[in-house]
Amino acid sequence: MAKSTRRQWLKGGLALGGLTLFGASYSEMVQKVFTGLRDGSSGKLTLDRISANALPTEGRRHPDGWQANPQQAVSMTQCFGCWTLCGVRVRVDRQNHQILRIAGNPYHPLSHDRHFPYALPVADALNRLGGDEGLEQRSTACARGATLLEGLTSPYRVLEPMKRVGPRGSGQWQRISFEQLIQEVVEGGDLFGEGPIEGLRAIRDLDTPLDPAQPSLGPKANQLLVTNAGDEGRDAFIKRFAQNAFGTRNFGHHGAYCGLAYRAGSGALMGDLETNAHVKPDWDNLRFGLFLGTSPAQSGNPFKRQGRQLANARMRDEFRYVVVAPALPLTTTLANDHNRWVPVLPGTDSALVMGMIRWIIEQERYNADYLALPGEVAMQAAGEKSWTNATHLVVTDEDHPLCGQFLRQTHLDGSMPGESESSPLVWDEQRGQPVAANLALQGPLRVDQPLQLADGSQVRVRSSFLCLQQAAERFTLAEYSARCGISVETIAALAKEFTSYQRQAAVIAHGGMMSGNGFYNSWAVMMLNALIGNLNLKGGVSVGGGKFKEFADGPRYNLKTFPGMVKPKGLVLSRSKQAYEQSEEYRRKLEQGEKPYPARGPWYPFVAGQFTEQLAPALMGYPYPLKAWISHMGNPLYGVAGLREVVERRLKDPRQLPLFIAIDAFINETSALADYIVPDTHNFESWGFTAPWSGVMVRASTARWPVVPSRTAKTADGQPVALESFVIALSKAMDLPGFGDGALQDPQGNRFGLHNAEDYYLRAAANVAFAGEPLPEATESELRLTGVDRLQPALDSVLKADERLRVGYLLARGGRFAPYEQAWRGDETGPQWKKGLNIWNEEVARHRHAMTGERYSGCPTYYPPRFADGSDVGDHYPPEAWPFRLMSFKSHLMSSSTAPIDRLRAVKPVNLVALNPADARRYALRHGDRVRLQTPGGSVEAQISLLDGVMPGVIAIEHGYGHREMGARTHTLDGQPLAADARIAAGINLNDLGLPDPTREISNSWLDWVSGAAVRQGLPARLQRLS
Repeated sequence: MAKSTRRQWLKGGLALGGLTLFGASYSEMVQKVFTGLRDGSSGKLTLDRISANALPTEGRRHPDGWQANPQQAVSMTQCFGCWTLCGVRVRVDRQNHQILRIAGNPYHPLSHDRHFPYALPVADALNRLGGDEGLEQRSTACARGATLLEGLTSPYRVLEPMKRVGPRGSGQWQRISFEQLIQEVVEGGDLFGEGPIEGLRAIRDLDTPLDPAQPSLGPKANQLLVTNAGDEGRDAFIKRFAQNAFGTRNFGHHGAYCGLAYRAGSGALMGDLETNAHVKPDWDNLRFGLFLGTSPAQSGNPFKRQGRQLANARMRDEFRYVVVAPALPLTTTLANDHNRWVPVLPGTDSALVMGMIRWIIEQERYNADYLALPGEVAMQAAGEKSWTNATHLVVTDEDHPLCGQFLRQTHLDGSMPGESESSPLVWDEQRGQPVAANLALQGPLRVDQPLQLADGSQVRVRSSFLCLQQAAERFTLAEYSARCGISVETIAALAKEFTSYQRQAAVIAHGGMMSGNGFYNSWAVMMLNALIGNLNLKGGVSVGGGKFKEFADGPRYNLKTFPGMVKPKGLVLSRSKQAYEQSEEYRRKLEQGEKPYPARGPWYPFVAGQFTEQLAPALMGYPYPLKAWISHMGNPLYGVAGLREVVERRLKDPRQLPLFIAIDAFINETSALADYIVPDTHNFESWGFTAPWSGVMVRASTARWPVVPSRTAKTADGQPVALESFVIALSKAMDLPGFGDGALQDPQGNRFGLHNAEDYYLRAAANVAFAGEPLPEATESELRLTGVDRLQPALDSVLKADERLRVGYLLARGGRFAPYEQAWRGDETGPQWKKGLNIWNEEVARHRHAMTGERYSGCPTYYPPRFADGSDVGDHYPPEAWPFRLMSFKSHLMSSSTAPIDRLRAVKPVNLVALNPADARRYALRHGDRVRLQTPGGSVEAQISLLDGVMPGVIAIEHGYGHREMGARTHTLDGQPLAADARIAAGINLNDLGLPDPTREISNSWLDWVSGAAVRQGLPARLQRLS
């Protein structure tokens, strides 16, 4: 029995004296006090004098070194509580393979302010974390990360293959063996008593055209759609199967319903519409930050890291920031005088920013010397770190074939373009003629000149900067103010403040750009950075540090290419990266004497990644129908605003989509409509490699590895049934290249088999371990301390002798991370973006919109939120009838996939639906009242909260709630009900209120007309009080 200390006796005496005064009614409490005096706790023996009855610790800090608990491992791996994909350290009970606690990985830049040196032994790292140095030596996980372990043993998990026995969506399933699953999906047949279905073997026809009349559509193999929720570390593996083994053009993931509009608009500025590069501020040295289309607490990834960086920055006296957002329901402002909030109407960011740009240009507060540098030669001569095309000359005649393109020497003299002649031209004021931008040391910012081209045509050329100025001058500040709801004075004040810190200022944006003009909103916002010239500079903005190439060819294994790999051909379902004018549809209309515009559906000639445009149009046969869909973890019916209303009925009809296979650990709103559900490993049971987002300025690769064995059913050869085993078995059954015997090679030509997940991911780990300077070898004690020793049989069977301990070293630290100090080199950032910034983007300007025929603007400009036909959304749904605008924001607590976690729901069982008190008074509403929210796309009942931090006319809805599945609804398996909890359905999902685009022939939800990104900000709405 624990001994009572003097302090316990004193506390007990005081408590007893107080209780005596309250009389006999407190006898139960008195009994508890005496029990505590006797046993040291309220009736339960105290097991440890320091940690009491808490879980046994993973070890003890000691001056002589870390003293590990041999019953536990401390494994460094990846979190998947959200798409930030932080590094975590996971305490594992070695005997029971049970995860006990989750915290942050101190080696990982997303989880630690100044991440530990990579060479630091893990035992020494744990010893540091056990000290009393406060946050400086702490590495934390957020609430989602800390509770993610619940998913492993969740009663709602799918653990074995399931096949529907009722109609799609009925929730009736039967168990089937893994072998039956593979046989049926490969060979097809009358699988559901509804008629014959083609299996994947028949669909994979690489030779027969989909439509002989439209050969550009490609082969029949394109009628398989493969989607991934996003790259949580396995994208390369899935693409290996879908694109290069099966040969379909149609692979997609969730970017279009997350942040595509932001990334595409940023890519236009960065001159990179292939990877959509984007930047983040250097928070450690920034003096002024402008949050626009995002807010500090819910900004885009990496939000946890950014929250810490912002908190640190706020302690510096010289740091200031402004948050421009429709609502700040979960963001602390006014805690000091460093910050303020400027409310803006959802989806109107470009009205504000184009007003700011107009004021900056009129007041000449842009960085003229920097913008005058026309290329890399000029940049180096001036000692700068970046450059723009502000001085490059643009052909501006609307009816000329070169409209929107940069003027080049070949246009003037008809010569064959060489390297120098292919350069855009700038105006030489001294010589009075154009010269090559890549040779000039500077150029004028304002040029407006008539010229004669080699073919005799007369054109007018203007500098890119002048084009931007004229775009900004399309509206007055008063007109911009009326659109965005921000006063003229505030627009000017924001522009002045942003340009008052030289180059140590930055603007940051993210999910708020998912609006009806998201692409141009984002491009305009990020243009502010270009006007002050802050790229690649300490205290400015920087791209991310990149990653160590894991799925590349070499240095140890060739994982990108393989013998027999297929190069997909044809048109992707989303009609992306191809001009409508090159299509058979366009040609056929011209041949038949029809007007070519509008197309039947939008095309996206310079932006890729529109999963939003793959499913819905294909279910209507445009540009061609699907025969099968394999979905890995995706949940577009929950995540895409308005999609459920558009596709659910068709998705339930096997005639529209004959075969639907979902791979997931849970039954979500989309996989509930599948024909088959293949179980998948949980985050802590699976493999993967990811890289941090652009907020990390050092090279980093996160390794996810199975820190506990998988709980899913096993295949005949003992592998867990999951994505990898399903794809490998499928590929072997169909004799596809890239899988099975001899599917992998090293640079020396030696062949290796790909029969399980370890065959692939351990070799990827070897590539990371040997990138550049090879990693040291891990010690045996370090492998045991971190639990990597459990993988020793796989390490020995898959890897070469000199790779095993080096890969162990990498896994023991949860990845590979460059030193913190490499984020800067003097006054510049460590990562350096080499391409010029595009004030004018000729790739954008060369194309026309397929629905209207209008030419895309080659620089940021203001458009109102609009539908696909170019019409203003406000003309369809006027504010008089729809007086509110809806917006969504990220939750601190919940993500779209964490609803089954009981502890998170216990903290916050329902989401915030917030309204300004002034609006509440108009409707006689009080805090907590129930209302009906209605949009043109749907209606829901909600309980409202009244918050001053919401702009009048706006309703802010916290994301992650309002599930219909994920355990919210009862399904049956072999006639027996599966676990369910109606509380998972609590709250509302803004995406259920999304609206279809009423102007489209091929129906779909409302999408950004340029990028195809889902629109979830600025939805027109009204509310009704419920009695």
